[in-house]
Amino acid sequence: METTAQPALRTERLHLVPLADAHLELEVELDSDPQVMRHLTGRAAPRAEVEQAHLRRIASAHEVPGLGFWIGFDADEFVGWWLLRPPNGPDQPKVAGEAEIGYRLMSRHWRRGYATEGGRELIRHGFEDSGLNRIFGQTLAVNTASRATMTALRLTFARAFVSQDPYGAAVPGADEGEVEYEITRAAWLGSRNATVSSPPR
Repeated sequence: METTAQPALRTERLHLVPLADAHLELEVELDSDPQVMRHLTGRAAPRAEVEQAHLRRIASAHEVPGLGFWIGFDADEFVGWWLLRPPNGPDQPKVAGEAEIGYRLMSRHWRRGYATEGGRELIRHGFEDSGLNRIFGQTLAVNTASRATMTALRLTFARAFVSQDPYGAAVPGADEGEVEYEITRAAWLGSRNATVSSPPR
């Protein structure tokens, strides 16, 4: 298989490695949990769907150097995946220097700060290593957990919209639309500099 320009990334607890074919069974495990898929498809994903999604995820790593999907582990424990990829789909116009951030975690690892921890490292990588100008995230308006994570990542509300690629009726709250949050390179640099310059308390 063609090699990817994505680096492996590390945080205090997580080892984030570029998605590879060897990770397919982990994706199957993740997407077979109806709780995980509640705001995405409203049901567990059959294996055939996960296999097709896996191919699309692998392909995304070859669009822009350094971007793609990462599988996250805490020690040897599979936590979930994170993405930082070029805009994709009818609700994400292709703009150079922009990327979507996302995350999907095993339900047993929810509410432990992993999504935010991995997301912060991807944002750092996007701005510092990959030269992005803007990073955004999208989710259903009713997905309060994902919205809280984006706020914790210092993304700010950008817009509410009705998807041009609508969710199925099985997805709870899909009729209430979607939201987009964003952070620019300038805002990220400003928040980082403010943190560094703040006097100790």
